[in-house]
Amino acid sequence: MKGIVLAGGLGTRLSPLTRITNKHLLPVFDKPMIYYPLQMLVNAGIKDIMVVTGGNNSGDFLRLLQNGREFGLNELHYGYQQGEGGIADALRLAKNFAKNDKICVVLGDNIIEKNILGPARAFQRQKKGAKIMLKAVPEPRHYGVPELRGDRVVGIEEKPRRPKTSFAVVGIYFYDARVFDVIETIKPSRRGELEITDVNNAYIRRGQMSYDILDGWWADAGSSIQGLFEANQFVAQYGANHA
Repeated sequence: MKGIVLAGGLGTRLSPLTRITNKHLLPVFDKPMIYYPLQMLVNAGIKDIMVVTGGNNSGDFLRLLQNGREFGLNELHYGYQQGEGGIADALRLAKNFAKNDKICVVLGDNIIEKNILGPARAFQRQKKGAKIMLKAVPEPRHYGVPELRGDRVVGIEEKPRRPKTSFAVVGIYFYDARVFDVIETIKPSRRGELEITDVNNAYIRRGQMSYDILDGWWADAGSSIQGLFEANQFVAQYGANHA
């Protein structure tokens, strides 16, 4: 399985901190934010990784991460997203890198307390389709919210006024090689972006979506100034990405 960290975007919700840098380069306790999703993948046994970024600060990722040796990697691959096309648009830049392998996609501002080794191994055994990670949160209406029936996901609604569950879809996704074909079938949303929720719903309609509940705490460090502050507090108190 290959890993992809999506670290583009303008990070306007963290302005003015992001006026002169990419949000994924901001510090979370004692490390740059981008370190946490990279370590998450490595702890799950994924060593072939691409970082997709964009904007004026993309070269800073290369200077910071270099070849990934700090994470025990032999090399680190990079992709560049032009403009603001959305998460699914950024993901399709990794098509040639992924080839026909399964992939684990992590949003670059997602930080977790423990690890995703169990879900990664479960997805390796899954013959086809996709897997999402869920976490119960106090305010699910701020996230993509799954509708569950038994052990099945039957739909995902983005930022619903009346959430059907207390779960949020965490920014950690597993896909088979068909994901790039799925991306080509979706249309831009009202904000002109290719939405990852539409990709996930396409897999749900095919009956090929599974899910796992994330263990430990989860922080969406790039969601707001408050989210970044809380992520710093979590990591300072509990640590993150335990192997």
